[in-house]
Amino acid sequence: QLQLVESGGDLVQPGGSLKLSCTASGFTLNSYAIGWFRQAPGKEREGVSCISVSGVITKYVDSVKGRFTISRDNAKNTVYLQMNSLKPEDTAVYYCGVKLLRGTRWYCGFDDMDSWGKGTLVTVSS
Repeated sequence: QLQLVESGGDLVQPGGSLKLSCTASGFTLNSYAIGWFRQAPGKEREGVSCISVSGVITKYVDSVKGRFTISRDNAKNTVYLQMNSLKPEDTAVYYCGVKLLRGTRWYCGFDDMDSWGKGTLVTVSS
């Protein structure tokens, strides 16, 4: 059974840091581009960051550029989102999603994901 499990969400003060993890089971992430998404209360889910199969191509939504870093460790079947300088507006449930990309290692995006995790809650508040 294909499963994605996010972890690392917590309550943190503004300016603090968190590192989220998304671990896959039942399949390997080697051929998947991966995205991190978030959904704040009363808002639609948005793409935050993504990483290509190669790990070379990364994208970030403007609001997190310079603060968040996405990375992947295929040996651990895990993708990470390092979040620094957190702001109250980063408060949301964070999800990872994966997209099977056969034949290309140099693309990532936020559309048509094949599978999703159940999310982890990040709360930024003093």
